[in-house]
Amino acid sequence: MSKSIFSNCDMKTATFGPGGNGDWFYSEGKKSTLQSPGWLKEKGLDAFEYEAGNGISAGESTLRAIGEKAKEHGILMSLHTPYFISLSGTEEEKRLKSLEYIQKSLWAAELLGADTIVIHSGSAAKISREEAMALSKDTLTRVAEAVGATQIRLGIETMGKVNQLGTLDEVIEQCKVAPIYAPVVDFGHLNARNIGDAFPDVDSYRRVFDTIGTSLGDEFAKNLHCHFSKIEYTKAGEKKHLTFADEQFGPAFEPLAEAIVREGVAPRIICESAGTQAEDALYMKKAYLGILNAAQ
Repeated sequence: MSKSIFSNCDMKTATFGPGGNGDWFYSEGKKSTLQSPGWLKEKGLDAFEYEAGNGISAGESTLRAIGEKAKEHGILMSLHTPYFISLSGTEEEKRLKSLEYIQKSLWAAELLGADTIVIHSGSAAKISREEAMALSKDTLTRVAEAVGATQIRLGIETMGKVNQLGTLDEVIEQCKVAPIYAPVVDFGHLNARNIGDAFPDVDSYRRVFDTIGTSLGDEFAKNLHCHFSKIEYTKAGEKKHLTFADEQFGPAFEPLAEAIVREGVAPRIICESAGTQAEDALYMKKAYLGILNAAQ
């Protein structure tokens, strides 16, 4: 791979931020997510993913206030939906309950000023991958019908465990259900489910953008929402999230930064390191800008 397929894209740059509030935030005496946008701007970051994995407990006034602060400080917002959403669940009542959870997530995202919600792809632990994919696509079809037109992207995330749906090809197939869906590429997850062998070089990262652009359209690839962290894995895939201080497990970020520059794309990269998500997001931003400036 030599020439980017996105050579005519506009010159936006990649943006970076943490998923949730980490140790650095609290070590400086911060206590409320309402303080996050100002704190992130002060640190030089651009984005924040509101973590609602355990459910959306905050009320309308709180979510709206966070969204106003994010707008004030120029912080791009996204929201991670509850983990108990089950796109491919075999119990139909539980599976279709996911529609309500996704609709509530969209309600919260709108209040936050978020342009993307992130949804897990589904499990294939007790049924075949073909059956799991069929169930997930049925759920996504029902969601699209219930939601209708929306300016908020419904992101479907690549997953880290082998018994989960969530290879890049599977996520692309799910996204073809309706235009409201977009892939969320978690590079750490893909690396873990491929036993650490997913991203050995720059071109392996570039292929992710090229595959998405070819399959779904250039806009999906140019403005990709991403997660990045180093992740410990076993033969079953993802075991646990680590920090950038870890030297045993990957993936390495610098080849991704080079791929972003060479492809001319502008992803938003949310760091999900274990407690050091803000520090590691800032490391990524500085590394990326160093490579970008050297290329100009």
